[in-house]
Amino acid sequence: MTTPAGSGTGFGSVSWWGLSPAVDLQAESPPVDPDSQADTEHGTPELNVLLLGSVDGRHLLRTLTRAALWPRRRFRFYVLENNMEAVARHMLIFSLALEDPEKMGLQERSETFLEVWGNALLRPSVAAFVRTQAGRLARLVPEPDRLAEQLPWLSLGALKFRERDALEAVFRFWAGGEKGPEAFPMSRLWDSRLRHYLGSRYDARRGVSDWDLHMKLHDRGARVIHTSEFRRWRDTGVAFELRDSSAYHVPNRTLASGRLLSHRGERVAARGYWGDIVTGPFVAFGIEADDETLLKTSNGQPIKTAGEITQHNVTELFREMAAWGRPRATQGDPAQVQGDADGSPEPAAPVPEPFTVHFLSLGSAQTLHHKSCYKGRFQLLYVACGMVHLLSPELGACVAPGGRLIVELAQFLVDLRQEQLQGFSTRVGELAQAAGFAPQPGARRSQTFARFYKAGDSAPSHKDPAVGSGTPPPEVLAPPLEATNPPPEDLTQPLEGGIPPSEPLKRPSVSGFTVGGFGSTHRESDPQTRESVPPETNSPIPNF
Repeated sequence: MTTPAGSGTGFGSVSWWGLSPAVDLQAESPPVDPDSQADTEHGTPELNVLLLGSVDGRHLLRTLTRAALWPRRRFRFYVLENNMEAVARHMLIFSLALEDPEKMGLQERSETFLEVWGNALLRPSVAAFVRTQAGRLARLVPEPDRLAEQLPWLSLGALKFRERDALEAVFRFWAGGEKGPEAFPMSRLWDSRLRHYLGSRYDARRGVSDWDLHMKLHDRGARVIHTSEFRRWRDTGVAFELRDSSAYHVPNRTLASGRLLSHRGERVAARGYWGDIVTGPFVAFGIEADDETLLKTSNGQPIKTAGEITQHNVTELFREMAAWGRPRATQGDPAQVQGDADGSPEPAAPVPEPFTVHFLSLGSAQTLHHKSCYKGRFQLLYVACGMVHLLSPELGACVAPGGRLIVELAQFLVDLRQEQLQGFSTRVGELAQAAGFAPQPGARRSQTFARFYKAGDSAPSHKDPAVGSGTPPPEVLAPPLEATNPPPEDLTQPLEGGIPPSEPLKRPSVSGFTVGGFGSTHRESDPQTRESVPPETNSPIPNF
């Protein structure tokens, strides 16, 4: 069997990292209107952003770290995912980014983030950090008062009770609720996915990897990804090898997700790895940089690899995030303002406006407009390429007149042919127009994002702020395309006490391939899948 190009199966059915560079959402939003958007209580304009499929929080982190370049605004991010594991990863990533620098140094935080975010295998010290944080978050989720006290930036109020139970179950699995590596044998699961994807080309996987890198990713703008780091990730799932290779042997449980499979006529829940195995986490932070020297070439070859650029960008990102992690009382208390060598007080650092990340209920994209608090609320709507099927007039009703829409395109999905990429872009334009948006005047042409605005009383006639301000072109997160093939026999693990499966989302066909539906669980009825779960899992799905 040979897997044909264009099948999309290499991107899996769950997205764990973005497949396009991080963007500053303020650069994509309309200009501040102090009269209409001022917060009456605090006198500071708000920026309300709705993000569908943002997955790893990189756009939020990028926006926060660049806030000082823009007029002061209060950020309210509304994040809608379609699996609770993605919500849990958001929470873990932000907890790490806002960790007290006195407890965890900058280099340690940056390296921990890279491994948890993009590696299939972890060092024991990083795995211990994940277990500790997951245990803490598992205790906070069912206690709203303690959660609000310890994580004031987080709001889970829009989640249903069963979704909060599922979120707690995810954290408890991460914390080691099921002991031993066999609870999630990542290396075997990764190799099984690879064998299933490549088929008869498995023995020639090095050549397939080089072809995908040089003939696709490099041609599409990711030339800094080096052959050695790409091969290593394709073979083992380890993208960022910051220590000796022998140090990486603990499975990264944050990459586990649940799925509904059919076994002997019954539906059973199984746990496995159904994420990306073809593009890798290099695109999100590794192909662009504010420091242009990192992108220089020598004899036509980049002098830095994508891994090195990613490590630099993440380190700078976490350095800037320290301002958001400091307690506001400490920032603004004159008694704690440090003095210089002469004893005269130094001015306190500017206190950033607080931000809030609201997680919305799974599958609520088509019902948000029924609530008056969401109708016409958002100045910016971001839609990842795996969630394009949710772009509708009902969702468009949640965007204020003159608001912006940015849609991630499928530029870095290497399984897709050029004609399919073009068909996807055309379909995005049709869906955006049907939802009440029009192409944004003056927007820079981009192969990575499509930009639109909501027609209203005051349609924007000025240049796109991202163009006029000289900020780097916004690149947005893309969840992978839905895998249509059933998993092979050894690709799953029994899901005991795990996450309650949710209904898969509908996926419209776009130019010969399928878009969307990256839920944490998926129903399978193909005969190939009926024996994919070991006999001991032949039990009813637990109720939560």
